[in-house]
Amino acid sequence: MIATRYFWLMLGFVATGCGIVGAVLPLIPTTPFMLVAAYAFAKSSPRFHSWLVNHRQFGPLILNWQQNGSIDPASKRLAIIVMGAALALSWLLGISANILALQAAVLAASATFILTRPNGPTA
Repeated sequence: MIATRYFWLMLGFVATGCGIVGAVLPLIPTTPFMLVAAYAFAKSSPRFHSWLVNHRQFGPLILNWQQNGSIDPASKRLAIIVMGAALALSWLLGISANILALQAAVLAASATFILTRPNGPTA
């Protein structure tokens, strides 16, 4: 039982670290890592879970997802812009057509998922 708790705690810390890095580096996603961290902390540490969901920047995104399965419109726009920029950068760097096609397919699937989520409450 203790080993399971430590596993979830460590996963929460690793995901939080990756999410913080993603907030600084443009091509690493932040929100998915923070959602994993919130899930892991909910299973291991009420204190860290509370800190994360009450965080000024990350908390609203996590709560929107947990309570409504929603992504706010501003985050949707930013995600789509970053995906487009990543694909454009790959093209400008001369990445092979096969890799570009695969990247475009993955980004299109990701964009479809993001755009089909509800916008959430209009607080």
